[in-house]
Amino acid sequence: MPAFSADSAYAYVAKQVQFGPRIPGAPGHEQCAQWLRQELARHGADTILLQQATLEGYGPMINILGRYNPQADKRLLLLAHWDTRPWADAEPDTSLHNQPIDGANDGASGVGVLLELARLIGAQRPEIGVDLLFVDAEDSGNDQDDDSWARGSQYFAQHLPYGSDAPMPQMAVLLDMVGGKDAKFPRELFSQQYAPAVNNHVWALAKRHNLAARFPDKLGAAINDDHLPLLRAGIPTIDIIESQNPHTGSFNPTWHTLQDNIQNIDPQTLGDVGQLMTILIYSL
Repeated sequence: MPAFSADSAYAYVAKQVQFGPRIPGAPGHEQCAQWLRQELARHGADTILLQQATLEGYGPMINILGRYNPQADKRLLLLAHWDTRPWADAEPDTSLHNQPIDGANDGASGVGVLLELARLIGAQRPEIGVDLLFVDAEDSGNDQDDDSWARGSQYFAQHLPYGSDAPMPQMAVLLDMVGGKDAKFPRELFSQQYAPAVNNHVWALAKRHNLAARFPDKLGAAINDDHLPLLRAGIPTIDIIESQNPHTGSFNPTWHTLQDNIQNIDPQTLGDVGQLMTILIYSL
């Protein structure tokens, strides 16, 4: 089994932050999309698919899917959102609410783990097929409209790129906000309700490989996130997300603030999440 590099994942997070806000109309959005495609190609993805659309109230959306071993019947889908929140609306100072955030944790952390996994897969192919999905348009929602979130994964679920020549994945794992300092990842409630077998398998791996402190075997909150459209489309999908921070009782303290920057990313958290995903990939 290859060794997941926390430092490499951290460097991938830092690179995304250097692009600036990854929101439609910002230069960093297109630059980051191009870079993600280049990285998948550099790490040997067999196919790279783009889903592009203009979404009402959002703007241009780009979902990016990299496939490894596309003909394998046993498939795993791993995903993260790569866009960033256009507003720092959780800042205590309301005069800062219209400023965009770096999205180092909320966006870049999950993508950083996926890109390091792409590097490992490119160097040492697993027996299974792996799809790496970078979804757009997740983080421009508002609390008055549940459907205003996860727009990219909604689009993906409505236009699933699977058929006779591309088998559906048997399970999927969403990584969201997986780089916070001292982060813990309990079982997300919707994941446990609608994909319990996947949850059970992943948390059993965590316990078996001395990662139980990072992945406490207890029930966390119910999160409206990118896994829900995939669940509705028939793909058993779980969400690994920090949702019981000891300081807030919910998300990381940097959530939707200007403090969601590279200084508040912990390589050890990235490494533990990446190690568990590596174990999952190479043990299936």
